[in-house]
Amino acid sequence: MAHAAFVIHSRPYRETSQLVEVFTREQGRQSLVARGSRQPRSSLKGLLQPFVPLRLTFGGKGELKTLYSAEATGPAIALAGPALYSGLYLNELIYYLLEVQTPFDEVFDVYQDTLQQLALGSALEPCLRYFEFYMLNVLGYGVDFTQEAHTGAAVSSRGWYAYLPEAGFVALERAEPGAFRGDWLYALAELELSSPEVLAAAKRFSRLALAPYLEGRELKSRALFIKGKRGSPSE
Repeated sequence: MAHAAFVIHSRPYRETSQLVEVFTREQGRQSLVARGSRQPRSSLKGLLQPFVPLRLTFGGKGELKTLYSAEATGPAIALAGPALYSGLYLNELIYYLLEVQTPFDEVFDVYQDTLQQLALGSALEPCLRYFEFYMLNVLGYGVDFTQEAHTGAAVSSRGWYAYLPEAGFVALERAEPGAFRGDWLYALAELELSSPEVLAAAKRFSRLALAPYLEGRELKSRALFIKGKRGSPSE
């Protein structure tokens, strides 16, 4: 059976092969060995790259499968600059958050659509926030933005709240650094990210909510973002 897939990470293996992490629609994340893929005349040479829509066949026992064949089903999704870093960030989230060999067909479709939106020049921050929120909800890590975590009372639009990872939002007596205003939380519940304040709050929430599941890993894509900003003439 052939599987729709994207490469999310690869590295050299022995002299002529690669170890390739792929995200497939039907079989979720898979670890594959692509034997001989780095040989000059290999049909796989240059094909196993991120953001290329692929159709793969693979098999074998155990967690590490053998790649049998691969073909591109369309042109590479063209990402450059910050959009490229954003695509790599999505790949890292897929790699670290999804269990191996567990189907996530809806996530696959949302991932592909998000890459397309990035390629078309859509605003980066809303694209990333939508994907992060989607991942949190799919994995069961989402929170209720409209209820106070300790009491179950409705969030007050004029109140201030702190986020407790894996619990939710708790009321504060006054505004504190990093706090969330109640009306922002109602906007986040509806994914209304048009306001700069709400968009900034969405990013802050995503960082806090994802941190326990990333287990302190330093994401390479974030380092690329920072490096890119430092090299920008506008900075």
